[in-house]
Amino acid sequence: MSGYEVFQGKTVLVTGHTGFKGSWLSAWLHLLGAKVIGVALDPPTIPSHFAAVELGEMIQDYRLDIRDAMALKAMVQDIQPDFVFHLAAQALVRQSYADPVETYQINVLGTLHILEALRTLGKPCVATMITSDKCYDNVEWVWGYRETDALGGPDPYSASKGAAELVIRSHVKSFFPKGGNLRVAVARAGNVIGGGDWAANRIVPDCVRAWGAGETVALRNPHSTRPWQHVLEPLSGYLTLAAELHQRAELHGEPFNFGPAAQQSHTVLDLVRAMSRYWADVRWTDISDAALGPYESGLLKLNCDKALHVLRWHASMSFDETIRMTAEWYRAYYEAPGSIGDVTCAQIREYESIAQGRGGA
Repeated sequence: MSGYEVFQGKTVLVTGHTGFKGSWLSAWLHLLGAKVIGVALDPPTIPSHFAAVELGEMIQDYRLDIRDAMALKAMVQDIQPDFVFHLAAQALVRQSYADPVETYQINVLGTLHILEALRTLGKPCVATMITSDKCYDNVEWVWGYRETDALGGPDPYSASKGAAELVIRSHVKSFFPKGGNLRVAVARAGNVIGGGDWAANRIVPDCVRAWGAGETVALRNPHSTRPWQHVLEPLSGYLTLAAELHQRAELHGEPFNFGPAAQQSHTVLDLVRAMSRYWADVRWTDISDAALGPYESGLLKLNCDKALHVLRWHASMSFDETIRMTAEWYRAYYEAPGSIGDVTCAQIREYESIAQGRGGA
């Protein structure tokens, strides 16, 4: 895709490469000809997209906890990256209630450790720091949040992402001046779906697990509205942001939202109904009750005008295409798991074709 040739032959560090988004991003960078070095803990689920596509055979795969500041700094000094994509995180809202301390340690201190390691790099480097749409102080208004809106979060996960943003902002202003070796930008996205996600308490993996076993899927919040997007959509935003930041110093320190058009927000129930078209004999039930679980926001939208006007990026896939590609990946995995790496590569190429045809990234 236009601009992505900048990654060819470059050393690219991806933190969290064993996770859902990180593994898709690493596979894409590999296809772009980058020398990808992944730093993460073991895959967070079994099965995982990382293991299914045998990503460890394509890239340099390292196990390192980003809470270990000294080890992380030593690794950054050793590999001398040209680009960094920081995705390592505790990424689940409900898990943040179960272990808030771990959530803050990984999401806030881990981010600080990445920035501190980059302070000592001494060479040009572009760092794209991925946080979340949940970094905003969500008051559930009907219009999308802009990059200048207040940060916050009612739950530990959301608050940790808001806090990570403050750390990034502070370090940019305190230690990374314009004209320096390091250029930093922030990417915010959320509610991605796609093949290879098996995380607990996420609607698509819940459906796949339940329907694959002939069981009924329980919907906690069927009327919650989200800007659902295929995992490749925000990843294209991250790649576009990094490529543009490499060329344009004025983007240093800037945050960007990446999400679908406002009219593509759908409820959980809409998503389940769309997914059900690709499975036979599926069932679901509504168990929504505030007493059954901790607070989760009901409405969240992003305003992505800044990415459109500054980066010329916009989401390219329709809701139906997003559902189709997601369902096709899982069907292929359960029917022929040995060839699923080819499916991932084919879907990346299909997305590139869609985006180029529609004037996207």
